[in-house]
Amino acid sequence: MSGTKNRKQEGNLAARMGRWSAYHWKTATFGWLAFVIVVFALGGMAGTKSIDPNKPGPGESGRMEAILDEGFKQPAGESVLIENESLRVDDPAFAAVIEDVVRRIETVDVVQNVRSPLDPENAAQIAPSGHAALVEFEIRGDADDAADKIGPVLDRVSVAQQVHHEFFIGEFGLASGEDAIVTAYEDDLAKAGELSLPITLIILVIAFGALVAAGIPLLLALTAVFGTFGLVALSSHFLPMAMQAPAVVLLIGLAVGVDYSMFYLRREREERAAGRSQAAAVEAAAATSGRSVLVSGLVVMTSMAGMFLTGNEIFASIAVATIAVVAMAVLGSLTVLPALLCRFGDGVDRLRVPLIRRLRRDDGKGRVWGAIVDRVMRRPVLSAAVSGGALVALAIPAFQLHLATPSPDTYPRSIPAVEAYVRMQEAFPGSALPANVVVQASDVNAPAVQASIQELEERALASGRMHEPITVEVNANGTVANITVPMAGDGEDAASRAALATLRDDIVPATVGALPDVETGVTGLTAQWVDSTDAIKSKLPLVFAFVLLLAFVVMLVAFRSLVIAAKAILLNLLSVAAAYGVLVLVFQHGIGKDFLGFTSTEGIDPAIPLLLFVILFGLSMDYHVFILSRIREAVGRGVRSDEAVAYGIRSTAGVVTSAAIVMVFVFAIFATLSMLFFKQFGVGLAVAVLLDATIVRAVLLPASMKLLGDWNWYLPSWLEWLPRFDLGEGERPPETAPVST
Repeated sequence: MSGTKNRKQEGNLAARMGRWSAYHWKTATFGWLAFVIVVFALGGMAGTKSIDPNKPGPGESGRMEAILDEGFKQPAGESVLIENESLRVDDPAFAAVIEDVVRRIETVDVVQNVRSPLDPENAAQIAPSGHAALVEFEIRGDADDAADKIGPVLDRVSVAQQVHHEFFIGEFGLASGEDAIVTAYEDDLAKAGELSLPITLIILVIAFGALVAAGIPLLLALTAVFGTFGLVALSSHFLPMAMQAPAVVLLIGLAVGVDYSMFYLRREREERAAGRSQAAAVEAAAATSGRSVLVSGLVVMTSMAGMFLTGNEIFASIAVATIAVVAMAVLGSLTVLPALLCRFGDGVDRLRVPLIRRLRRDDGKGRVWGAIVDRVMRRPVLSAAVSGGALVALAIPAFQLHLATPSPDTYPRSIPAVEAYVRMQEAFPGSALPANVVVQASDVNAPAVQASIQELEERALASGRMHEPITVEVNANGTVANITVPMAGDGEDAASRAALATLRDDIVPATVGALPDVETGVTGLTAQWVDSTDAIKSKLPLVFAFVLLLAFVVMLVAFRSLVIAAKAILLNLLSVAAAYGVLVLVFQHGIGKDFLGFTSTEGIDPAIPLLLFVILFGLSMDYHVFILSRIREAVGRGVRSDEAVAYGIRSTAGVVTSAAIVMVFVFAIFATLSMLFFKQFGVGLAVAVLLDATIVRAVLLPASMKLLGDWNWYLPSWLEWLPRFDLGEGERPPETAPVST
């Protein structure tokens, strides 16, 4: 029997990695640190290449953008709004301010083609009310580099605002908007890091009762995050990174890094408390919790890989970043952690916090959860019906989920560019985010083409959904015309979408679109947002199917049970659907919007549902795999199914609760950030993890396993060919000599 046990342990990859690291703790520990430092340093030197926001996107708007780029090589356009509620533009004091702003802007080297509203040919730059005017100009050079050059211009505008404080003076354009949003994302990321680290440490101290034990998971998570930052920076020169990627790395890295370390560390402490030697305790933790970490990490990375199927650069870059940080967290947990545990031994309990040690239990079993599980096991049908019904009720609003790309006015008005945009929309409706009708022909100056363009302008104004000034620009070769059409709405609301639909479906086909041998289409930010959202929607079924299928296969192979795999998918779908429902209630119906500090209820960012699905489906498997592994351990030792379920829930209650609290608090921090994307992301993740760690794992899971009994472990004979992924459970590693440190 001893030989069988040893052979099983030899077949367990996690156990082998843990054993090697324990006997080579210096190589494992210092090798890890050296790797992280080198990769982080190389990434810092190489820098991170970001996705080009001006790169043509999918659909009709993407094709038209490519035509414009080739035909015009357009520089980035910017506008400065000058506004005064009491003075009109023709007032000498107002005109003097305009002249001062023009003079300040013209002195900047990167600025060209400054157009003053005081010039008679630029009368359209004066608002109908007469109380606002636009100074328009361009940033010299490639539009892709404009955001890097806009700083000096923003400084001049800021000084002008300070000098003429009785006026509002603000700038908005693609370059200034991009610069403002990137800065806001960076500020939010810094705030998230500042808040999440101390909160995580406090929770870990409460969970372990000792500073050393609490510090190990946090340090491992941080090294995984910093190492990933370096890897992502290096890989960005092959696949540019989205601006959201660093925030997602921090979020996921802290969550899984702390979780994996907690699972491993808690198991090692339990084995030591049971009287095992240090080496035997580490090996037992490696064979059981280490294997759970490995399986969980594979499921998480598999889920993240689904984002590659979108064909979208943003999702592909986030997939690379999240897969990298999860892989780093798994590798650190399976190598560095056992090395440190063998090196420190019982010293991991040093620097104890006396009060916390008295309040907590060392056996890891939660009294509260134990009492809940007892009641659930006595009334499984009622428990499953009530908890399942609650999740379904939360999920029902998800049918109303509406995707809406955030327009500038969904960003905080504390951002100067956003304030300028909102005021610009009020003074010049549609001028800040107009539609661009593109006409490509052998000669756009031909009489027939010009007549169709004139007819397009007339029909656009007659629709009531487009406004003056409509402008037409023709490239030097006379082959491309760019017709700028201001539209109703804020660029993302129903009015803007209706105007775009009218332009695309009615006006363009009946005018320039009816010409022979002419290519036409509509672009502009509204069109780009609509096309991007439609592209994401079309890929969702494929991504969901991929994640569900591969997660099912991994669970099936890991636990050799058709029922366990199917039930894991169903329970995870319930928690994700409930999270979607809560998102709709909060961000579409506005429940709690004053508390969370946002105003826009247009809809959910198109990236959120897909990101939440792949991330939550992966993260929720952490607890599922960890709990099921404990249950399977007991079953492997001959314990009855009911007793094994109760044992698995009770024995993991403490660590699962602590890990869930870490995740919920870290995710909740993102709900306090300024950007709407982070708020939606944080609320969705926090709610889903909270539901998953409570209702799903403590009620639905034990209730369903009680009802199914031995059927939980059903595997049809025609699937016996599946490879045996040795559980390493039910078999305790033999006692070994202490590892020399």
